[in-house]
Amino acid sequence: MVGVTLLGCIEEFEADIPAEDSELLVVEGSICASRLNKFTLSRTLALNSYATPQKVTGASVSIHGNDGTQYTLQEADGCYTGWVDALSPDVAYYLHIETGGEVYESEPQKPLRTEAVADVVGVQNTEESNIDVLITPDAPYETDHANYYSWTYDETWEVHADYTTNMYFDKESMRRMYQAHLFPEVGWKDDSGTTIMVGSSTNYDGQQIRRLKLYDLDRSNERVWYMYSGLVSQRAITKAEYEYEMARRQAGSEMGGLFTPQPSALPTNIHCLSSRKHVIGYVGCSLNVSDYRFFLDAKDFSIEIPKKEDSRLWIDNCNEEICAKMVDKGMYLCVWDDNRISFGTLKTAWAYERQLDVRYKGAYIERPDFWPVEEEENDEGESE
Repeated sequence: MVGVTLLGCIEEFEADIPAEDSELLVVEGSICASRLNKFTLSRTLALNSYATPQKVTGASVSIHGNDGTQYTLQEADGCYTGWVDALSPDVAYYLHIETGGEVYESEPQKPLRTEAVADVVGVQNTEESNIDVLITPDAPYETDHANYYSWTYDETWEVHADYTTNMYFDKESMRRMYQAHLFPEVGWKDDSGTTIMVGSSTNYDGQQIRRLKLYDLDRSNERVWYMYSGLVSQRAITKAEYEYEMARRQAGSEMGGLFTPQPSALPTNIHCLSSRKHVIGYVGCSLNVSDYRFFLDAKDFSIEIPKKEDSRLWIDNCNEEICAKMVDKGMYLCVWDDNRISFGTLKTAWAYERQLDVRYKGAYIERPDFWPVEEEENDEGESE
């Protein structure tokens, strides 16, 4: 009795799998022209194992064409990558793997060409709902049969520091001074979607997919508080690859109960040439991949930014000597409300560097080259 972990199952499950089907090789990746190709090799684990997936290292992995073309991939911790030049639409290509004394190959196939992406939009149906990301590919090259696609996406979003300040207290002159951008207040974070999304044009007029939901964004997540950008990569796939991805989803969702199909029964186009070992995976082949970058501005949606208490240190009856002591404590001036000329008091607020520097949030401050540039105010410093 052998259990396997596939697609992050929820509960423990044991499936009847023949001994020769234990520790199945799992191949993830596709052959794509004019870009860096990435393949991950791993092996299935017992469901009751809490170990991380078993990566396959030390394998020999290469891409071949039936015209003699060959690209050798380089390994880094179970991930095999290499640049692939433009592919010929008349040549069939396949993945070749040698590991553990076995030889595996995917079925040779001619690369499919992919339509461009016509549009990607964010739609919020109600003020309380999340933001749905919808895609529309261009009109398909072929309209007499169903078209199949897979999509992946990368994310970039803007992050702001908890507080900002355009002033500081100068101990030498014992005065409040002005200076813009004392700390990096705005930064960015990146992430990649973990799920490959697939779609079929079967139920669309003219076999053109329109406004298909790819994923959604929680309106209270920091990703959408200011500006969000997604880079969607679209790839045309065969019906067989589409069916593999659908079966893989079914397997992942049903492993907590009656598991149908079993991992070894998943459709695949990868075969072991040296034995009867089964393989999990499907290697597609693309003549091109269509990328589309879109932006979502928080001003266009109903965004929920969780409220939090002001964590700055406020001093209601302050003076210059107290300010100097605050500087000695490593704090920075944020608010200077001086009413002493009208017989009032000096009120100040102070924050630590971690509250003012966005890098403490895990953000980087080099503006991405694709990010919109807004007009900035004059940054010249002045003093009072």
